[in-house]
Amino acid sequence: MAKRYFRLVDDVYTPGRWELGSPLDEREQEIRTWLFERGEPAHVEGRIRIPIYAPGKALDFSLLAGSSIPVVHDRVAAVFAALAPGDVQLIPVEVDGQSEPYVLLNITRVVKCIDDEASDEVRYVTPEHGLPDQIGEYRSVIGMRIDPTKVGDAQVFRTWGWVAIVVSEAIKEALEELGATGPKFKEVTGPSTISADERTRNRKIRELLETAATAREAAWRTLGSLDKEVFMPIAMSGSWPGQRQLWIVIRREAGRTLLVTHGLSDPFIERLEPSVGFGLELALEVDAAVKDISKGWPLMLLDSVADEVAEHEHVRESVKVGLFSMEVSGKGMPKSLVTEEGRVAVLLGVESRTLPRHFSTPYGEVKLVTVKALLPSELAYLLEHGAEGQAELARLFVENGEEHLSRLRRKPVA
Repeated sequence: MAKRYFRLVDDVYTPGRWELGSPLDEREQEIRTWLFERGEPAHVEGRIRIPIYAPGKALDFSLLAGSSIPVVHDRVAAVFAALAPGDVQLIPVEVDGQSEPYVLLNITRVVKCIDDEASDEVRYVTPEHGLPDQIGEYRSVIGMRIDPTKVGDAQVFRTWGWVAIVVSEAIKEALEELGATGPKFKEVTGPSTISADERTRNRKIRELLETAATAREAAWRTLGSLDKEVFMPIAMSGSWPGQRQLWIVIRREAGRTLLVTHGLSDPFIERLEPSVGFGLELALEVDAAVKDISKGWPLMLLDSVADEVAEHEHVRESVKVGLFSMEVSGKGMPKSLVTEEGRVAVLLGVESRTLPRHFSTPYGEVKLVTVKALLPSELAYLLEHGAEGQAELARLFVENGEEHLSRLRRKPVA
């Protein structure tokens, strides 16, 4: 009987779970995580601390945010020590708020075993991608399958050329018997789970989305430096055209941070044809180099606004025509923005001298809509004066140099 192997992943849908941050050394300096993703032993002197990225239920198995590095409870580490002693390096760590022992699991085996033909789809790094050190490696692997005859005696390993952790059936069963919380297993042996027609359809969808995303990124790069270090989790949403919520962080001059939606102009994947989706993307800029924007109020606000735009056609159509104002929940937002009713108001479509009104993609033109956070008194003025109030606010913002910029500490213009 052929051996069975399973991809080991983090169960991100565990209710109320925690998220662990990047490891810190004794000097409270961030440790380069690539040390633990190379598939070889690592040496770090002194104590390692793991901060909590998002508080919640402690798990026996977790991947550090934005990485493929496991941090496990000591009892999970014991399973790997017993069944795969030659495949792992167990590095003790201190997890904030935890008195029980935890271990950073450094997987030291790399096996070249991905079955390109059996996998749903594989793509490779080519010279055009500008990554000379990675040419020939995998750019993406969808529906991964491996050839078990190439694994040898490895019980846990990383796949060559692609960031994935694979374990033997014995380790899977041991962790399940232990009742370990946090891990999830996806079999990577046996035939593909999709038909030839499904494979073709999925490939078409990925090509459509990739073309759109590549064009958008080219447009974003003209606005500043794309911050690839920020961990921005992808959320699935049936209301967005590509059924995925994506965000991009752009660092701009004068220490400003620009946050943009990256998917409202995706093609409608159900139609399997090129399009610009809703034909727009949203942009919110703040006057600070926000270090962790993924947890700050700008993303929270833009997320709420994007939901309204994605879910309501009349909102989208109004936004495309000109200025449009709306209110969203003020829960968790800065007090200076929240009204007595617990809401936060925004004005969409304020023109900017530093941001384009549109940008081009192979599928058509996309409108870039600015999102300006309003102060409570400005909302009151707008409610009193209607469309004329919107136009006057926009004029005053341009006149005083604020334009589309969202700031917490400023004087109201009305």
